[in-house]
Amino acid sequence: MILVFDLDDTLYEEITYVKSSFRAVANYLAKKFNLSVNDIYQELIKVLEQKGRGNVFNEVLLNFHIFSKTEVKNCLTVYRKNQPDIKLSKDAKDCLERFNSFPKYLVTDGNKIVQTVKIKTLGLDYYFKKTIPSHNFGKLRAKPSTYIFYKILDWEQAKPEELVYIGDNPNKDFINLKKEGFKTLRVLKGNFKNIQLTNEYEAHFQINSLDEFDFQLLNKIKKLKI
Repeated sequence: MILVFDLDDTLYEEITYVKSSFRAVANYLAKKFNLSVNDIYQELIKVLEQKGRGNVFNEVLLNFHIFSKTEVKNCLTVYRKNQPDIKLSKDAKDCLERFNSFPKYLVTDGNKIVQTVKIKTLGLDYYFKKTIPSHNFGKLRAKPSTYIFYKILDWEQAKPEELVYIGDNPNKDFINLKKEGFKTLRVLKGNFKNIQLTNEYEAHFQINSLDEFDFQLLNKIKKLKI
């Protein structure tokens, strides 16, 4: 079997990246405008929790009366180029080592600069044959597109039923893969852990931790008739 993993909230806690990069933005703004680092950081977290990610920097800059479109861009640049304080979760590290003899790939959506920094910081090239930010192929190739998964099949000379994708987001991770005969495993972690959708969107199997993804479960997945 070919094992293809998602990144954010599958192999590490994405919120640790967000907080680390928010801290970098807070440091940048505090130095430039002679403000409190902690005040800015706490405001970034508060806006994130209350309103989500969409316009965090806009909101915070407005709240501190330092808003400009240029400053929003500056914050985004600092955020994306920050060397984050992140690490693989223990269950992820153990899982990757457990299946060290299997062909493994990483497919991750999001800004390709950001995702590449994460991959490098986490040392993921050591564990995978290829680490693939989907936006390297254009945003239209991001999940739920199956384009990259067929690239992997080409590289491995394999069929869809010989590949299992391990991810966390039922909104997009599994729906098209299931339709096209791939196998899927959902890790109930992160922002989506409590979301339950219709069977069309859900993975074939669900686990609470990658510690549960062992050879016995892989054998069940392999035998699954689609």
